[in-house]
Amino acid sequence: MLDIRLIRESPDAIKKSLATVGVDAAEVDAVLDLDEKRRSLISEVESLRNERSSTSKKIGKLSAEERAPMVEQMRAVGDRIAALEKELASAEEAFEAAMLQLPNTPHPDVPVGADEEANVVLREEGEERNFDFEPQPHWDLGEALGIIDFERGVKVSGSRFYVLRGAGARLQRALINWMLDVHTGEHGYAEVYPPAMVRQECLVGTGNLPKFGENLYRDVEEDYWFVPTAEVPVTNLYRDEILEADKLPVYHVAYSPCFRREKMSAGRDVRGIKRGHQFDKVEMVKFVRPESSDQELLALLDDAEDICRRLGLRHRVVQMCTGDLSFVAAMKYDVEVWAPGCGEWLEVSSCSNFRDFQARRARIRYRPEAGAKPEMLHTLNGSGLALPRVVIAVLETYQQSDGSVVVPEVLRPYMGGAERLAAA
Repeated sequence: MLDIRLIRESPDAIKKSLATVGVDAAEVDAVLDLDEKRRSLISEVESLRNERSSTSKKIGKLSAEERAPMVEQMRAVGDRIAALEKELASAEEAFEAAMLQLPNTPHPDVPVGADEEANVVLREEGEERNFDFEPQPHWDLGEALGIIDFERGVKVSGSRFYVLRGAGARLQRALINWMLDVHTGEHGYAEVYPPAMVRQECLVGTGNLPKFGENLYRDVEEDYWFVPTAEVPVTNLYRDEILEADKLPVYHVAYSPCFRREKMSAGRDVRGIKRGHQFDKVEMVKFVRPESSDQELLALLDDAEDICRRLGLRHRVVQMCTGDLSFVAAMKYDVEVWAPGCGEWLEVSSCSNFRDFQARRARIRYRPEAGAKPEMLHTLNGSGLALPRVVIAVLETYQQSDGSVVVPEVLRPYMGGAERLAAA
């Protein structure tokens, strides 16, 4: 959530900034109108309350005859206060709803552009493998190896589901365990295993609600929502809390299943395991002091890239332009790996700096020093990395002419020493 004080003090600057992410100036004006109405009602209610309080003190010193008209007058004031309080509650609700619809303002260093065509490829790393045969896509590789079962996935759960079998299931589990070990053992993150279901207020805190409710799965009877990413429960670990400055930064990493209503497009998105309603992901989340968040974002990005480097995967870093930022991000970098069988770049991580946007929604603050007034901290997150796209890249990058797949060296201890995946 944006700081209403900034919107009041610099409305033109906020409008200009939000225009780059597709927000019409009228939306900002609507927020300001609601804010003015709300503040006017607050002022009127407080004034009447003060009047009632001061008059009540005077009434006690008056005779019964003098008291009667003033009591009647205060009864009318009380009725007016009650009516205004109802109006104020409605105004507060409308104001809050409008504020929750405004996205974050882009960082000044984000390139301005209308859509993904204006994104900037910052660099590519890793050598492109030269095949002496036609590389296969993972859907053919997986079925031939007997490690991806599309037919039974659909049989059990419907379209866009699949079953990993044998070495396929173990490969995904190996990737998750290895990535967690790298992040906790070498990158300085503390592991948590959060619930896969959260309350509605948690999704409001991270910016998934109310705007993107149609993309989420929920329990129809109780206030349980399936997480679209571990970012949601991990960020909300500190909701409504004040952290001491000497405890910052806080780094967490978490594995979780993720659930999203994906809007499937026709064509290449339909094939394989690239996009589904359920997937696994290792997520990195940071809580930091505001002055350090830009550097923390670069460090977060490097932690995500480090996983790609160690797996020997060709990858690239793409900076999102204003028109392709997420609702909550002030700055965002995508890490994409090359899948030679599919012949496309697959996003495996989005590393974002939300600045104080999520912290304000979730009311997460820190105290700069002992006795100081609490302030909003900054939150960041990035995948470290997302499955199953890493599985896709590994299978397609390390495939051999005989249909087998070489296991990357870093994963072999997690695969029982197996050096190759081959059909039984």
